[in-house]
Amino acid sequence: MGYTCVPNNPQRVVTLSPLALGNALVLGIKPIGSNNLVYWGERLPTYLGNKTEGIETLGTEEQSNLEKILSLKPDLIVGNNLYHEAIYPLLSNIAPTALHHFQGNIIWRDVFNFMAEVLGKQDIAQRTWNRYYQRIEELKLALGDRYQDKTISVSWFYFGRIGSNVKNSFDGSILNDVGLKRPASQDVTTDYGYIDFSEEELEKSDGDVMFVMSFTDNDEQALKQLQQRPLWNQLKAVQQNQVYFVDQLTWTGGNLLAADAVIDDLYKYLVNTP
Repeated sequence: MGYTCVPNNPQRVVTLSPLALGNALVLGIKPIGSNNLVYWGERLPTYLGNKTEGIETLGTEEQSNLEKILSLKPDLIVGNNLYHEAIYPLLSNIAPTALHHFQGNIIWRDVFNFMAEVLGKQDIAQRTWNRYYQRIEELKLALGDRYQDKTISVSWFYFGRIGSNVKNSFDGSILNDVGLKRPASQDVTTDYGYIDFSEEELEKSDGDVMFVMSFTDNDEQALKQLQQRPLWNQLKAVQQNQVYFVDQLTWTGGNLLAADAVIDDLYKYLVNTP
């Protein structure tokens, strides 16, 4: 794809990936249009609040509506190489186009720094990083040593699958920054930051504390059924009443607004819960 000549101070930005959207908002840029992940449908993450009001929906990450993008007359388009490299010539005929590397949310820090460079917002990015690490240090102080010998699990139940996010996932990297230990099965790195397993291997989801995510109503129903089975009740976190349900789109958000919300949850459940 070569080099892209990006305009200084772009005013009409289109983002074609959720990582690009979230990071643009962190950097103070409100895109005029954005794609959603295919399973979001027309929904945007609630942790973004009213920051997405007025942003045109341009289809899914996998299937961009080129006619709608053209009609918005953007001066910059940002997407990722996985879904948008094939249509890069078409996009670049509409406006200068920059594509970030895709590897799920495990490279969220790199994507944020890429967005800061593309948008010319390195100063804002540095201030935002400083604030993130300040909150991490404040959380460490608030936690003290109460969790130094405990393991923190992050597990999910959606699309008929069971799994856990490992230490190089978005949420796993935040837990790592805070210094919280993970169960042995989750104290690993994988290509996309997660492992999945069968119901018979449910012990891989266990820890002294377990954060649990589901996505659709069907997932919640399947999880309720699982909670009635003996394997669930054998989990240490269940027996100790240390299971907390958190929002999936937040804990996989891949940007510093989502990271702020994850830190809020850690305060809520690990500091402020008896």
